[in-house]
Amino acid sequence: MFQQDQEIFNILLETVSEAVIIVDNHQKIMEVNTAAVAIFGYTKKAFIGRELNLLIPSNYHDSISTYFEKFIQRGKRRKLGEATDIYGLKENATIFPIEVELNPFSIYNKTYVMVLIKDVSEKKETQRTLMLRTKALQSASNGIIITDALKHDNPVIYYNSAFQSLTGYSDAEILNHNCRFLQGKDRDQAPLKKLREAIEKGESCQATLRNYKKDGTMFWNDLYIFPITDSYGTVTNFIGVQNDVTLKKSIEDEHHHLATIFDESLNEIHVFDAETLKFINVNFGAQKSLGYTMQELINMTPIDITLFKNEVEFRNTIDVLFGKNVEKLEIESVQRRKDGTEYPVEVHLQLSNLGEREVFVAIILDITERKNYTVKLENKVEERTQQLKIALSKEKELNELKTKFLSLVSHEFKTPLSGILTSSQLLSKYQLTEQQEKRDKHIKTITDKVHFLDNILNDFLSVEKIETGKVNYKFTHFKLSKVVNEVVYNANMLLKEGQKINYPENIDDLSLYQDGKTIQLIFSNLLHNAIKYSPEGTVIDLQIKQNNKFTTLTVKDEGIGIPKNDQKSIFERYFRAENVMNTQGTGIGLNIAKSHLENLGGTISFESEEHIGSTFIITFPNIAAP
Repeated sequence: MFQQDQEIFNILLETVSEAVIIVDNHQKIMEVNTAAVAIFGYTKKAFIGRELNLLIPSNYHDSISTYFEKFIQRGKRRKLGEATDIYGLKENATIFPIEVELNPFSIYNKTYVMVLIKDVSEKKETQRTLMLRTKALQSASNGIIITDALKHDNPVIYYNSAFQSLTGYSDAEILNHNCRFLQGKDRDQAPLKKLREAIEKGESCQATLRNYKKDGTMFWNDLYIFPITDSYGTVTNFIGVQNDVTLKKSIEDEHHHLATIFDESLNEIHVFDAETLKFINVNFGAQKSLGYTMQELINMTPIDITLFKNEVEFRNTIDVLFGKNVEKLEIESVQRRKDGTEYPVEVHLQLSNLGEREVFVAIILDITERKNYTVKLENKVEERTQQLKIALSKEKELNELKTKFLSLVSHEFKTPLSGILTSSQLLSKYQLTEQQEKRDKHIKTITDKVHFLDNILNDFLSVEKIETGKVNYKFTHFKLSKVVNEVVYNANMLLKEGQKINYPENIDDLSLYQDGKTIQLIFSNLLHNAIKYSPEGTVIDLQIKQNNKFTTLTVKDEGIGIPKNDQKSIFERYFRAENVMNTQGTGIGLNIAKSHLENLGGTISFESEEHIGSTFIITFPNIAAP
């Protein structure tokens, strides 16, 4: 058969990378190449003259013989092993997957078949591994997506069933889209900036985002992204693993909310060990009332701050709670401050658990005013208390915060309203021309008190808007001098005898793209504070500087200053320094200013020394972020 051009034919066989086996129409092996020897393990001599079944597992012999006969009859090239699995048999009895191509040809009127055989063991193993990994991804409880970083907008090219179950989107809505569709219209989230920067740099990142299901339901998504790189270090894909942490976030928010209620409660809250009686935790209101720090209190017991003679007397009083027949114990007692002064209290005591530890929780009300008030005032307080209970029946967990709010309103409105009433009554008595000066004095008093009440109402409205997220900033271009002029003009009417405001220099050319009313509100708050807390005959200095990016405004006064111990809390809502308790104020102005500045991308800081004065510095962008 191969007498002519045998040498050329053999050379051609050896150039083929696949195993080549030449058989006649009776499946006798006539020739093989080196690749066939390497794949099957037989020597070349061992191949020649043997039947093709030598290389096929015995359970396939009949089907292969039948197929071969039909193939010879058709006489057309055919590939096997792509749609169905075909296996070869090595000399050492190893069975392995192969792909086969049959190529018929004729020489000297004799029919032969060139059998091209490829070992696909590695290919099949790779397919098996990919299939297993795909099944693993599909069975994962976390939502998983894969994006193509080499395509425009980094579209999603794969997602598992958990992702679809979590979000509710269809195939068409997920594939070939950037996964920002999960954000809906809520794209002004701080973690998104970190996420975008990580993707741009090709780095891993974790972020917790507000995402939205197809039906509009919001869920908290704890997202982890990981870059996939090729052998050249190029990021080709990103893998995103999503975890619905809505429940976890809700629990964390609830804990934070309860902790806030605990810390900001007007009432004292004590938690102490049921066995040792030592304090475990005491809220800020209690520390302030008692004059002790938390570090001091953890080494003390309730006996140290009350009039109980000893531990036996105290335990005899509270032991009724261990019987479980009484859930809450109400006691009127007297507490002793660190400075030795005493005040009457009403104690609401309950036995509770902190983990596996039994603890007492005491909610303590200072009833000094209740003890001293007249019957009429007690009835009024009771009436307001009943109104408050009705109003807060649906929001019991906010009871203490709102009690604090109403107490503040009552205190801050009472004094100016009394002043307005008194001046109004006195005005009717001064009807003579020569009494004009007295009339003017009372008219000014009324005007000042009305301005004060208006400012308080504006502060409360600002707090409500900030808390509910209803602040809509309106950004416009304006001259900074316009805002400064209006603030200083209004402030001049509030100046005390001999007080003076130093107007800032060289600000006529300074412009901003910001929310002008908010900037004016912040500036007014700082300037009014400087006037209010500075004595007569003092100077209030205003300075404004602007660079390419930011504007810095400084308000410096020669006032009473802020005590060092109070400085850390000066921006907390409702907080007032100990040296201004007798001065009217809400304790929310600086908190509002700080919240607005943070929303606008700005900052506020201060330096203060008691009896010397304070300097407040605010910085905000010249151009508001979109």
